[in-house]
Amino acid sequence: MIAMLSFIIRLPRRAKQAVILATDIALVPVALASALALQPDARDGLAALARNWESIPLLMMIAGLLAIVMGIHRVQLKAYETRAISMTGIHALLVGLSTAILDALANYGTPLATFINFALVYFLLTVTIRVVGLHALTSIYLRGRDRVRVLIYGAGRTGQQLAAALRTDDVILPVAFVDDNNSLTGSIVQGLRVYSPVSIADLVADKKVDRVLLAMPQVPQPKLSQISGRLADMGLDVQALPSFAQLAGNGAALVAQLSPVVPTRFLGRAPLDAELPGGSETYVGRSILVSGAGGSIGSELCRLLLTCAPRRIVLMEISELALYQIDMELSALAARTGVEIVPVLGSVSDGPLVRHVLQDNAVEIVLHAAAYKHVSIVEKNPLAGFANNVLGTHTLALAAAECGVRRFVLISSDKAVRPSNMMGASKRMAELVIQDLASRSSKTHGKTIFAMVRFGNVMGSSGSVVPLFQEQIAKGGPVTLTDRNVARFFMTIPEAARLVLVSGTFATGGEVFVLDMGAPVPIYDLARQMIEASGYRIRDDANPDGDIEIVLTGLRKGEKLIEELLIGEGQTTTPHPKILQAREEFLSEIEVAAALRALRSALADADVEALNTVVDRWVRVKPAPSLAAAERG
Repeated sequence: MIAMLSFIIRLPRRAKQAVILATDIALVPVALASALALQPDARDGLAALARNWESIPLLMMIAGLLAIVMGIHRVQLKAYETRAISMTGIHALLVGLSTAILDALANYGTPLATFINFALVYFLLTVTIRVVGLHALTSIYLRGRDRVRVLIYGAGRTGQQLAAALRTDDVILPVAFVDDNNSLTGSIVQGLRVYSPVSIADLVADKKVDRVLLAMPQVPQPKLSQISGRLADMGLDVQALPSFAQLAGNGAALVAQLSPVVPTRFLGRAPLDAELPGGSETYVGRSILVSGAGGSIGSELCRLLLTCAPRRIVLMEISELALYQIDMELSALAARTGVEIVPVLGSVSDGPLVRHVLQDNAVEIVLHAAAYKHVSIVEKNPLAGFANNVLGTHTLALAAAECGVRRFVLISSDKAVRPSNMMGASKRMAELVIQDLASRSSKTHGKTIFAMVRFGNVMGSSGSVVPLFQEQIAKGGPVTLTDRNVARFFMTIPEAARLVLVSGTFATGGEVFVLDMGAPVPIYDLARQMIEASGYRIRDDANPDGDIEIVLTGLRKGEKLIEELLIGEGQTTTPHPKILQAREEFLSEIEVAAALRALRSALADADVEALNTVVDRWVRVKPAPSLAAAERG
């Protein structure tokens, strides 16, 4: 059998078509004899056929010509579906009609029922020979092959099309359907029995199922995720597929799912990208170092700087992967502009490396975006957080002053305002360090201008709630939220990067720049908007049949209900109406020196209690009355 199969496979396509055509022609006398045998006077009919045998070759020639004209012999066995069967029926009808015409011309007087029977028998024979041939060849071909046994979840149109497509597949074997519609349970669809989902465990054992294919493209993604999760818990490999119409590009649902959620639609205000122009003249022809160049803000800063035509951009990054990615991206863009890209792998806490990089690249402007910024991570690792955020900032800023860097801009956070967590405390202490260096630089007429830019949460950046909510929605929920009353200031990554560049041009020494970001956005409202924007419904007490639930987990340690951007009450304007300059008190030079000395001692001894003492003494201030009331409420 294997030898026969190999011989058939090696045959040219024209030879295979000739075999099919010859078979159709050879079936003509067989069908005619069978039709006559079915007549009441079968013996007389067969005798008449024997006497008039010379008409049979003519009839076979007509059948062959019709088949060639209609192209039936060109239809491959594995593609023999409904349309091809219809063509075979028309062919049989035409052959039967031709037989009737020949009989009338010869005056044989054969009854009309004979020709009808002939057409039907011929049709059944030609279809049967193809189906049997395909089944036989497929059985021989698949004998001994290991096939993936799959269970199709969903017996609707997509599931049926999938089963039909897999019928002759040499890798995947569908063994049964599963469907939530109880009315389909027990029925046969595409030759496979439909079972209830409660039978899946038994089906997996009895039919040795390897994989489940979810063929329900119209079911909401949250429900698909829930079904997929249950099946995965049973140890099954689960895959989902869209409808064939969606694959062809006609499915709006699939297109909607592939469309990313645009963060700016949740700002609660108009984005300020277009309202933060200018500033590029400060960076034209300069050598600029960006620390944390592979991060969300750092990488966007680098992209914007390329449009300002600097001489050189030094990318300083502690993550090798992040540095590789931003270097590859910028090098391709910079090749057309002539900007030199210098990747530097290392930490801002490495004093000798920092000085070497600043001097060798004649750096004139430093944009310091490197920081550990995830509140929960720094809360659990405060020693590392302070070492990087405070001592790293001090090392880089001090080296910048010693190397004659013209401008140094620290990128800070709203969590530095009356900090309630260790990340915010580390950023506030970094601000105090920069304010001290700015004060000393102005007194000694130093070359370096130190400034800070403070903003709230950046939508789409690493660790922000927008990508977290998107991931949770994609998995079918729930969307987790610490407290229903939590509110945050938000800005986009382009807004944040433009704010840094424009503010840097205004700096004269020691300023804290903040962006007028409007009112804070309630995170609960943000979660609802993102769920609904993704095409799903909120599941709560009022709507128990909804798709995705919002779960409140409680405030984490050090988390505030409402963040602030200003420590003091006073603020002044700048040349740009959307950028404000904060008026804030800061520590004296002696106090900063004492704070840094105590911090280094705590870090050297890995003493968290000593670190807390440093924070309580030098960093923390009492919350504003309005904030305290909000947190109590």
